[in-house]
Amino acid sequence: MPTMPSEPTPVRSLAELNAEIRALVDGGLVSPESRREYERLLVEWGASVQGGVEAA
Repeated sequence: MPTMPSEPTPVRSLAELNAEIRALVDGGLVSPESRREYERLLVEWGASVQGGVEAA
């Protein structure tokens, strides 16, 4: 089971998260070494999208 961070991470813009995700997948598939970071970014991106929907 994934561990929860002890401190909340600052909320980043969707544009910033999108840029990081795009950089990881630049040129094709995510490398095995980058997979964990990619998954973490997707979770953060999803939470940001969900937060935007709830705020609307």
